[in-house]
Amino acid sequence: MERYFNLSLEFDKNRVDEIIEYHIKNEIPGYVCSLDGNNFAVAYTNPSHHDILEGAIVNNVDSSWVPVMINLIYKTNYRNYIGTDLFIEYVRKCRYKQFFLGSNRKVLDGLKKELSKIDPRINGMRFEELPFRKVEEFDYAGIAEMINQDSPDIIWVSLGCPKQEQFMSRLKPYLKRGVMFGFGAIFNFYAGEASEERNAPKWMSNNKIEWVYRYILNPKKQGKRLSLILRVFPKAFHEERKRARKHSWRQPNHQ
Repeated sequence: MERYFNLSLEFDKNRVDEIIEYHIKNEIPGYVCSLDGNNFAVAYTNPSHHDILEGAIVNNVDSSWVPVMINLIYKTNYRNYIGTDLFIEYVRKCRYKQFFLGSNRKVLDGLKKELSKIDPRINGMRFEELPFRKVEEFDYAGIAEMINQDSPDIIWVSLGCPKQEQFMSRLKPYLKRGVMFGFGAIFNFYAGEASEERNAPKWMSNNKIEWVYRYILNPKKQGKRLSLILRVFPKAFHEERKRARKHSWRQPNHQ
């Protein structure tokens, strides 16, 4: 993984898949974080959340603006790997036993119905709610026992950032196997009529303005996130550019 903004990030889709496949095949428990703008901003301002991301087996870069900043500073050509695309690609592989954890029963039932159209075996897989409580109040041993009895390859976790990342890091020590993915609202996006929440149109994602769509749908929730992102991103860009310049002057050709 490459290191930018003091975070280990992976932009190579094939490498993301290799890391995930390795942990599934060798039955090594771990978790994958999807680095959207909010996740990035929280990690940049919260050392404990930063450490949680550093504990992931891989940080997939979902944000379209993080690679833009890196490309401007380092003259690279990185692109994001959208979390919704990763999710549905792994469902379409039709070879993994999966466990769906979080959200609410209505959304879970809708998700089960829609995903079973892609892989009929999903109809027999586990879709479990989690009680509404603080992250430190979950019964991690009990939740892990339920998952370990099912022995899935993949555990999808939907609690929203940063709670789901904290949840995964706390649950990991209790798991015998399985790769967890913290992918927030994706359950809602694929739950069909059971959810009113929809993913942004592809043309908006391609033009890096999916945040506009999310803000229109939920201005109260997204407004807080956008406020944090708008405070953090300029500062992060400025500080990373300073580090890049400092590093460049240390190279042999500048001596």
